[in-house]
Formats: sequence, structure tokens, C-alpha cells
Amino acid sequence: MDERTGPAPAGRRGLRWDAVPPATGAAVMATGIVSVGFHLAGFDALSVADLWIAGLLWLLLALAFTALLLGDRRGWTARAQTPPALTAVAATTVLGVRLDQLGWTAAAAALLVAAAASWPVLLTSVLRHLGRRLPGAAFLICVATQGLAVLAATLAPHTADWLAWAALPVFALGLVLYGDALVRFDLRQVTAGSGDHWVAGGAMAISALAASKLLASGVWDGGGHTALRVVTLVLLGVALAWYAVLAVAEVLRPRLRYDLRRWSTVFPLGMTAVASLSASAAAGVDWLDPLGRALLWVAAAVWLVVAVGALRRLRRGPDAADARAGGGAAARAVPVRDD
Repeated sequence: MDERTGPAPAGRRGLRWDAVPPATGAAVMATGIVSVGFHLAGFDALSVADLWIAGLLWLLLALAFTALLLGDRRGWTARAQTPPALTAVAATTVLGVRLDQLGWTAAAAALLVAAAASWPVLLTSVLRHLGRRLPGAAFLICVATQGLAVLAATLAPHTADWLAWAALPVFALGLVLYGDALVRFDLRQVTAGSGDHWVAGGAMAISALAASKLLASGVWDGGGHTALRVVTLVLLGVALAWYAVLAVAEVLRPRLRYDLRRWSTVFPLGMTAVASLSASAAAGVDWLDPLGRALLWVAAAVWLVVAVGALRRLRRGPDAADARAGGGAAARAVPVRDD
């Protein structure tokens, strides 16, 4: 056992969590947010195709999550102490947003309840074991929290205003958690990270999306509406600045080999695009719409490259993948202590 990463457990019934690692949630997040973006841009056929992929991956993640909880509680607890566990919450909220776009309000609300129920348990577990000099996965404490705010604010206009009021303090907490993650983030990851360093920008982008959804909820007017508009545009500006910095770093220090954490690159790319499209509509800034559309195609292209890499990895089989990664699941785990 590695004290920093925890064990790589096998359930008592023979179902290995390593076969579906918690970071698989990033693939659901990435595919789901690209689906959301395609819907906003008017490409419904592509959006539905991505939704099917995201939904199937979410079901696989949920089954593996539940199997480990029931079959190996100790192993589940060890995994729940790492930031990638929070992708389960974030992935659920992203899927909920897309279902709401289809008009499936009850299903989206059910996913909000599921995400809200698991969020405090997982967030508390992760925060208790969070260390210093961490990779970008540390920002998942913000992403999961803002995911709840986004989905609640999305549902508010056609369900109940109190959801928007409930989302507001969650949104504020997400910003606090972003600051906490930023202090813990190892800035060297910008040029050396394996993919999840992009979450530093993605967490700010989903914060901007949450603000835009609160702005569009119609609950606030006057000074409150103006304040939310300013906050939305400021957060989006910071997210776009992160995007530029991370993109330049990728050019200067290319990291072309496939890694599971590259799904955590696709998600911020897609989230920045969606945040731009949403802010354009909510804040009335017209030029953000073509920017969001352009960024969406970048995200879709990178999604395709990462998906091809994932399929090639699956064809080689887990043993070959682990050997190439140099140590299997432990090599992919996120360190949570700085001992």
C-alpha cells in the first residue's frame, strides 16, 4: 500500500475498482459538457450522440461506485479520500444539465438530489486528506461544488425560485474552495502536468457558468442583477486568461502521449466554450457567442483525439496499459498528502 495514494482495492465479489477508476468521471464530464455545448450551438444530432456516450459511461461509473461501496467499504473509503472521487458529483450535475435541455426536468432534478446527497460526504472526505503541491485535480473541490450550483440554477426558472437562492451560497462556497485549491496547486504542473492541470482553468469556467445561470434565473433584478452580471464577466475573463496560459504551455511543452487525465483537459475546454455561450445570452455580450462556438469546436476536436487514444489503450488491454504507465492504478492515483 502507498500511504499517499491508498490501496488499489478489489471488491469481495471480484469486481475491481481499478477497471473503472474514479477519474473515469472526467470522461463523463468532458463528453457531457461537449453535448451541452453542441445543443447550445444548434448541433442537436452531435449533442444527442455525445449524450448517449456520456449516459452509458455514467451508468458504468455508478455501477462500479456502488459495487465497491457494497463489496469493499474500506477500498471505497480509500478512493473517496482522493479528489478524482468528486468527478462522480460533477459528472452527475453535467448530465443533469443536458437532460434539462431535453425537457426531462424530473430526471434532472433526480440527478441533482443524487449529486447533492453524495457531495458533502465526498467533499468532506477529500478536504480532510488534502495536502500541498497538488496537481490540477485539487480544483475538483470547486468543480463539484459549482456543478451543484449550475444544475440548481438551471432548474430554477421552471421549477422553483428557491433553487436559485439555494444555489447562490453554494456558488459562493465554490469560489472559496477555488482559492483553497489554488493555494495547494503546484504551478509547475502548468508545464509538466499530464492533463488534469487544465482543471485550474475549468474550475473558473464552471464558476462563470454558475454565475451566468444565476443571472439568467430571473430571481434577481436591479443591483443584484447588475452584480451577478459583473461577476459573470469577471470570472469568464479569468477563465479565458487561464485558457490562454495553459494553451501556450501545451505548445511550449507538448505532452502528446495518451493519459486518462487528458479527459480532464477536454472538460475545461468544453466548459469554457459553454460558459462563453451562456454568458453571451445571459449578460447580453454578443461577441462571446462566436467565441464560444469556436472554442466548442476546439473542445470537440480534442475530445475526438482523446477518445481515439482511449480506444487504442483499451485494445492493448489493461496489462499493457499499466506496464506502459509504470505501475498501474497507483501511477494514476492523485497524491492527497504531502508527507
